[in-house]
Amino acid sequence: MTALLGMGTYRASGVPQAATRAIEVGVDWIDTAPNYHGGSAEHLLAPILAAHPTVKVSTKVGFLVKQHQDMAIDAGLLSEAAARKGHSLSTRYVVWQVAHSKTVLGRAPDITFVHNPEHGRPKPHQLEDRILGAFRALEACCHRGLTRGYGVATWSALHDGSLTIEKLLALAREAGGRAHRLRAVQLPLSLVQLGPIADALAQHGVLADAEKADLDVYASAPLHGGKLTSIITPTVAEQLLPGVTPLQLILGTVASAPGVSRILLSASTGQHWSAATQSVRRQPMNSTDLRRITDAFPT
Repeated sequence: MTALLGMGTYRASGVPQAATRAIEVGVDWIDTAPNYHGGSAEHLLAPILAAHPTVKVSTKVGFLVKQHQDMAIDAGLLSEAAARKGHSLSTRYVVWQVAHSKTVLGRAPDITFVHNPEHGRPKPHQLEDRILGAFRALEACCHRGLTRGYGVATWSALHDGSLTIEKLLALAREAGGRAHRLRAVQLPLSLVQLGPIADALAQHGVLADAEKADLDVYASAPLHGGKLTSIITPTVAEQLLPGVTPLQLILGTVASAPGVSRILLSASTGQHWSAATQSVRRQPMNSTDLRRITDAFPT
């Protein structure tokens, strides 16, 4: 099954316009964070979400923009020293931020991701303690109707083994019991970050484990910050898989990976969204094609 396409707002320019173009081609999920677009992404999305109530939204908790640092200090949620670090998963701050995001977005997010819990390179036991505290806060938020579920969004921790699906599930059960609300993980996947896809083809690793646990996987940065569109030429794409375009190779690889539920793309124009939609919706690559690609781009 090919993964669905979602909108990511980290690199999106003109967030309301980009979201409108995405929705017009059938995108039904938008991912954001309180610190995206200089701290304005959630505000900019609110009217779009109000106009399209069936479109789902995920946000994050962890990073603090300057305004939120000041608010957290004034509210007595964080000390000035803690706030100025720019990242916090303290229980009181997590609950406050989730409630604030619900107010700004105009609805409870469908998922609130714990944002880069590996920030600052904590020791293993510190990382687990940090996530457990955040999960407990998010379980409380779910019970209060502030968010519908939660997940973990990492840049490196699910790639380098600092975190595993097994460990996240154990922490979620400790925080919320068997009826915990852990629903998803988010991690970068692209032609330059293919390790989890290669592992999945061998039926192990984060993607395989997430699929077994019925957790959704949101693939971020599939274009690797836009760099892949200049690296993957028509000649390169044709040599690897005859008949595919560069964009079909770039997005199709991630979309066809076992266990991937959604690809989060930051595109702006209707033309870009149409091309991306066609690339993702085409016939999925088979395991032979995917192995050829993972062999060609070793990680």
